[in-house]
Amino acid sequence: MAAPIAEAAGLLPDDFWKAVLQALAEDARCARDSQDAGSTGVSLPRLCKLLGLPASTVMRQLTSMGDACGMGWVHVEQREGRFMVHLTDDGHRLAAKSPDAPDTSCAEQAASAFEPNMPRSLVEHPARVFSAATQNPQGRLRQDKLAAEVPVALVFNGIAHAVMMATPQDLEAFALGFSLSEGIIADVGELRGIDVSVADSQLSGLPTDIPALAVHLEISSRGFEQLKSRRRVLAGRTGCGICGVESLAALDLLGPPMAYRPWLKRVDSFVVLSAFAKLQKQQVLNAEAGALHAAGWATLEGDLTEVLEDVGRHNALDKLLGTLALQGRLTEPGFVIMSSRASHELVRKCARLGVSALATISAPTSMGVRLAELSGVRLWGLCRAPGAVLYSSGNGAHTAPRPFSDQACQ
Repeated sequence: MAAPIAEAAGLLPDDFWKAVLQALAEDARCARDSQDAGSTGVSLPRLCKLLGLPASTVMRQLTSMGDACGMGWVHVEQREGRFMVHLTDDGHRLAAKSPDAPDTSCAEQAASAFEPNMPRSLVEHPARVFSAATQNPQGRLRQDKLAAEVPVALVFNGIAHAVMMATPQDLEAFALGFSLSEGIIADVGELRGIDVSVADSQLSGLPTDIPALAVHLEISSRGFEQLKSRRRVLAGRTGCGICGVESLAALDLLGPPMAYRPWLKRVDSFVVLSAFAKLQKQQVLNAEAGALHAAGWATLEGDLTEVLEDVGRHNALDKLLGTLALQGRLTEPGFVIMSSRASHELVRKCARLGVSALATISAPTSMGVRLAELSGVRLWGLCRAPGAVLYSSGNGAHTAPRPFSDQACQ
């Protein structure tokens, strides 16, 4: 009986909703067995881990299952900075009727089936390879995988605010990270809802074969007033951080100085290079297309827990910051590493959200270094084993870096 309901809704593939229902039902059963009255749902990070899907994908699909504007099977709420998900009464009844959920290896296929019109992150394109070694005047024909770069409109409370060129993946996390790092909202609690949709190419004035997306965010009245007071319409360019700012006074480069972090001195060259040694293996899209930046979150031991990718370096960072915000992890000890230069907007975004340390594989700009000094961000650049350069020590005590060896990163 459950399967026809989902099929009639036309919203969710069987694999996804069955997996969600079983995970939430199992959590509720465990809570009853342990008489844990405080357990009222599954946190979003835990649910994402169970399903093997990124938070942005899970949140988008939960919207269609939710009791606010979906099928009424699950309820999502924010408690103490974290999103919690639990079954409604209808969800419990459906879970009791549904067969066992499939293996989570099916989850990625389910996610791609959820919105067939969404553009893919990688696009195949025919190309000819010419080489002096083969001396073939016609070249060798092959199919190349290219990183998708599509216009993404950010719409707040029905008002278009920015158009960014981005990779169409983890867009909910990107929009949230952008909202926080640009000071539009002060915290996750000011986000009331978020939805990603495919824009009409004709209305957008784009050729029919160029996709466009819109991310609609509902934010608090305070955030919306803040947005209107510092109106900033961005013309979407992959590499620009201040497009559309109307005056020099509107740059808003320097935020409040960092709070003291006693652990900051532990972000030394050994830890930074250890994190970078693990980055390439987690750049899944870049391994296929070779044109994407990555932003990763590293622990004080140099382990990577999150890696987000995008054609734009600041987009990748916003995706990472949005993911951490969804998981309630922005305040935990750790640092950001990036496969790019350290430009001013990256330092500014980190400082605004209280991220105390940033390390990049390429050199920083002069403004990036100055902003790091003024805001108290510990800034590493040119992080290429066996060396790294410390440009700003941040507000932690500087210690002599330890020697680096590849064996330490195995």
